[in-house]
Amino acid sequence: MTTVDLVALRDHLRPVGAALREHALAIDADPAALQVLLDSGALPYRQLGGFPPGYLDDPLRVRGVPVHVRTCVERVVVAEALAWGDASVVVGAPGPSMSGVVLDDLADDEQRDRFYRRVAQPGTWTFFGLTEPDRGSDAAALETAVVEADGAPVLRGHKKYVGNVARASLGVVFARHRPGPLGVGVYLVDTDRPGFDAAPLVTTGMRAVQLGEVRLRDVPLLAQDTLGRHLSPSRRGLLGAVRTFNRLRPVVASLAVGVTQAALDYVRAERSSFTADERWRLETFDDRLHAARALVLQAARAADADAADGTLPAAAKATALDLAEEVTHAVPALLGPGARWEHPYLDKLVRDVPGLEMMEGTRTVQRLTLAQGWLQGRARHAELV
Repeated sequence: MTTVDLVALRDHLRPVGAALREHALAIDADPAALQVLLDSGALPYRQLGGFPPGYLDDPLRVRGVPVHVRTCVERVVVAEALAWGDASVVVGAPGPSMSGVVLDDLADDEQRDRFYRRVAQPGTWTFFGLTEPDRGSDAAALETAVVEADGAPVLRGHKKYVGNVARASLGVVFARHRPGPLGVGVYLVDTDRPGFDAAPLVTTGMRAVQLGEVRLRDVPLLAQDTLGRHLSPSRRGLLGAVRTFNRLRPVVASLAVGVTQAALDYVRAERSSFTADERWRLETFDDRLHAARALVLQAARAADADAADGTLPAAAKATALDLAEEVTHAVPALLGPGARWEHPYLDKLVRDVPGLEMMEGTRTVQRLTLAQGWLQGRARHAELV
């Protein structure tokens, strides 16, 4: 459990969130403009990336205390503060990202050191290759496979909607090496290998993430690429995906909380007065946002305590996304019929929310997970959804 002063951490990051907002529209228009923000030094992305101690000489310090942003609780506080400025940059910045979470679970010491030493270099992106064009993120139905070519193992398949893949230096690929539930492996792959062909996609929201697709045309695999090679088959593969998603769903929920707060703050900054009915509606949104934030923090603590139980993380994501969608669709009406045209930042918030919906499973998936947890007696707070 974290010992970091979370209020102090949130306050420390307010100027960073404001800097992200200043760059948000330029990055939305051209994702390459993210480099301008990175070069400015306003976003300490390496210090916020979640590196283990020992891989950064200058970790983030809050009131003199080093904060490595390794726990889910710390990650949700950071994500919400930065999403108030631009949620897409939180996911699109260089660093360990999702790959780092699965590495922490599955890698041996040699693999972990290989990964973090590489990613600690400034401007190094990573990717998380699970989703496929025909199978989505259903890890049990993957078509990407490890096959033999000229007597050596290679990766063959197609991944799509993968964040940062076109600019990443390395990342993880989920692929099937044999039939059955234990037949999915996770592989640490460098993108400069022959046969690794990645390109960005055009999206309407979350543009800093630069979602892309990658075709794996007999990409060579080495023995040291297999994550969890020191673990039993039941503790690697699909289990790695499940635990990673459970740790990251509260983070996605916190991004939605940050976007919701940004929308409410924006409309109050743009209008000097409201009718009694409008004030009541905004105050109701405030109350629901406060409850959602509390649920997200509770879910993060649950994920830190037991990453195998996804009940509260699922509840947090479903609740936060419901609210973000409702608020971002309601707020433009308070600024007039042309609000999204006249207020491009507000329009960006509306477009970013569907991108958050697709991260770590849609709300339908979350409610199925929550229902399963309820039936198994784990969802003590399911009434919040």
